[in-house]
Amino acid sequence: MSCAQPLVDAFNRRITYLRLSVTDRCDLRCSYCMPEAMQFLPKKEVLTLDELHKVALAFIDRGVSKIRLTGGEPLVRRDMIELVRALGRKLGDGLDELTLTTNGTQLERFADDLAAAGVKRINVSLDTLDPVLFETLSRRNRLGDVLRGIAAAREAGLKVKLNTVALKGLNEAEIPFLIEWAHRHGHELTLIEAMPLGEIDGERADHYLPLTAVRDDLEARWTLTPSEHRSGGPARYVQIAQTGGRLGFITPLTNNFCAGCNRVRVTATGQLYACLGGAEQVDLRAALRSDAPDANVALALDEAMRIKPEKHHFRIERGAAPAQPRPMSLTGG
Repeated sequence: MSCAQPLVDAFNRRITYLRLSVTDRCDLRCSYCMPEAMQFLPKKEVLTLDELHKVALAFIDRGVSKIRLTGGEPLVRRDMIELVRALGRKLGDGLDELTLTTNGTQLERFADDLAAAGVKRINVSLDTLDPVLFETLSRRNRLGDVLRGIAAAREAGLKVKLNTVALKGLNEAEIPFLIEWAHRHGHELTLIEAMPLGEIDGERADHYLPLTAVRDDLEARWTLTPSEHRSGGPARYVQIAQTGGRLGFITPLTNNFCAGCNRVRVTATGQLYACLGGAEQVDLRAALRSDAPDANVALALDEAMRIKPEKHHFRIERGAAPAQPRPMSLTGG
């Protein structure tokens, strides 16, 4: 298929990376992400697998070369592996990389299928190795499932990068040990600042931990050397001499990373958000279900490029409303 006009926004940023959510549902209830009594969407509002496939193909035709499948938890969606296989057939034919972000609870079951479909690397969310703290944070006793899933992924030949949300007073003291564990097992780890998206049961400001402070603490312990490595996302990396591994930092609050943004997100309901922290959106579901889906999806993608903002305006303050009311599980992690 010949590539149509590339996706370039009003600030001359080329969009080559799609984060495509396949479901808002999750089998964990992480306290910084969602309330315990989370209300998930009715199935009729969620894109079908065929619609998700059509969205992905439309983006590939416009020059998107990397697709990350997200959720919620993508592997809880029934028949999700069929979508992975279908998109895997585009690898080398417009698509350079297909990957996903997962909480790891279902990985033991699906690792071999993901590898067979052409997935080479995955991100696994892991905020602690302490079973008690894991259950406190996720409200589920599933750490054993996650660790077995990570091991199965490695056994299947998948490269695993761990994502850890830094949380003041919770996993703060454990961060160096998480890094050591990850590097000892051959995994990269990326630290992430908590993002003010969606309503939660508690007060985000209580546990917000700026990564500038974490980095200062790590530099007092280890030798951190800036790395030129880039993964296609917003993380900036260092090499740690003492562990021999690579560490990433994603800093939406302390160090805005918008200047080089190459990403857009599509929710499981087909809403294309031009910016993670913005309300700017276009409705791909309406376009897909219209009388002229191909033409209307193309127009929607053009509109998304027109409205994509220059940067987000995240902040976390006591009593402040979240930057956007939609939870991360709906936006696509």
